[in-house]
Amino acid sequence: MRSLAVLSLHTSPLAQPGIGDGGGMNVYVLALTSALARAGVACDVYTRRDDSALPATIQVEPGLAVHHVDAGPPQPVDKEVLPGLVEEYTEGVLNHLRQGEPADAIHANYWLSGLAGHTIKHALDLPLLSTFHTLARVKADAGLWEGEAAARAQAEASIIGCSDAVLASCEVEARQLEALYGADPDRIHLVPLGVETAFFSPGNRDQARRATGLPRGVPLILCVGRIQALKGFDVAIRALGLLEETHPDAHLVIVGGPSGVAGMVEIDRLQTLVRAFGLGGRVHFVPPVAHELLSTYYRAADVVVVPSRSESFGLVALEAAACGTPVVASSVGGLTTLVDDGVTGRLVESRDASAFAEAMATVLDDDVNARCMGAEAARGAAQYSWPSTAARLRALVAELTTRDLVAC
Repeated sequence: MRSLAVLSLHTSPLAQPGIGDGGGMNVYVLALTSALARAGVACDVYTRRDDSALPATIQVEPGLAVHHVDAGPPQPVDKEVLPGLVEEYTEGVLNHLRQGEPADAIHANYWLSGLAGHTIKHALDLPLLSTFHTLARVKADAGLWEGEAAARAQAEASIIGCSDAVLASCEVEARQLEALYGADPDRIHLVPLGVETAFFSPGNRDQARRATGLPRGVPLILCVGRIQALKGFDVAIRALGLLEETHPDAHLVIVGGPSGVAGMVEIDRLQTLVRAFGLGGRVHFVPPVAHELLSTYYRAADVVVVPSRSESFGLVALEAAACGTPVVASSVGGLTTLVDDGVTGRLVESRDASAFAEAMATVLDDDVNARCMGAEAARGAAQYSWPSTAARLRALVAELTTRDLVAC
């Protein structure tokens, strides 16, 4: 593979994760394309211009460029508006690709980019690889039905049907693609995410707390992610309230910002819950920080809690593990492959806060066992790297270029 066109319509890989629509997908696109570029594959990432001051192209590093495509107003828009901008975005990407060197393949991220990728595939006769990051039917099964869900699910099905390869981050996601969308198993390829161990690695907890300004000498519980109902941070707050008798000095830190209008509503709901449990002063809301600085927060924590209602992979759990911090997580999606229950952390089957409180207590009550869990977690995380993810993708594209393209 010499070059790859990467579609990321609704959020730029250069945007701060943890704000608006920027989350794990931002990290994924930037880290993967950077690893590909360093391996000699030229990557052009196409995202929608959401600020008139942005240049047409930002050369991130040799071999990696981010292009801002005009589609709709040059400002942030509600996610519900974006489907109506796909056609204009698609034309902008096509114009750019037709003027430059031909790409070997298209890699679409999220269903909106998949719609564009579907059209571009047929226009330029290129293989289409699709990564969905989240799936409408999985979210619907988790009770997270959205107004867009039916139309989005139908669009996802059409994209899957025309994709030459559908990338799954883990076996769980692969099974979901087969069961919920009838995806051809021969076209589903496991390409796990990675973690940058130069940033995410074990370190001194006390020094990390000093660096972040977080409370020292007390049990510290950490949640990381965009503030939205999907992440289940309310469960972590309720669990902290239930730990009042055994750990009255425990603190909860939530690092992340609101995701859209619904995120602001969720922040209000969480703050109301904090007041209702009388946890003022023990729950700290920290604005999003630069991705590489998150490692200091992971090292500062006694336990990282991931109470998500749905996760295709669970990058937070992997990053925390790489930093040697035990993880207590919902037993959903990719989290079930990242957390080895009782060995690197705890998996919680129930969404009941008491179940999370009990699991958190097993980590907080036994420092020796917690340290063993953290060490095992770091060892397990070492098998995930962005260069290996990039190598899998390079081999896959090389294989696809020798086959006939999948027909709709």
